[in-house]
Amino acid sequence: MVKIKDNTIKLVFDLQKNSLEAIYGAAYVFLDKAYLFLDSKNKNKIQVSLKSKKRLSSKKLEELRGEFLNEFLNYTVRINLAKYNKKIREYIISQALSSALTVEECEEDEVKYEDDPLGIAVPWEEKYQEDKKKGK
Repeated sequence: MVKIKDNTIKLVFDLQKNSLEAIYGAAYVFLDKAYLFLDSKNKNKIQVSLKSKKRLSSKKLEELRGEFLNEFLNYTVRINLAKYNKKIREYIISQALSSALTVEECEEDEVKYEDDPLGIAVPWEEKYQEDKKKGK
């Protein structure tokens, strides 16, 4: 359901059919274009109101609505692909990390990708903080 009134677009999403995460993702993209208000009508529906930061004509508001719905579709596809590809991504990462170890390290105990033996997951700031203190 869509309503356009007073420079505001109101969209209602059924949460049984649509992902709340995708709604949040689309809303985030529109933070610079519009004020966003999310209102839960009940546990199964959410209303998204986009109030344009600038006064827009009806045609431009329709374009804004279309852009928001396209962005929502984009996030829906991304989320579905991420779920679909999760196991293969985990497998690829575990293979990459385990292949970087020597044979002795692999034989000593089984290494999982969560262990991060090479320190890849260490934030840049922590990794190079000592070099800054030394003046490098």
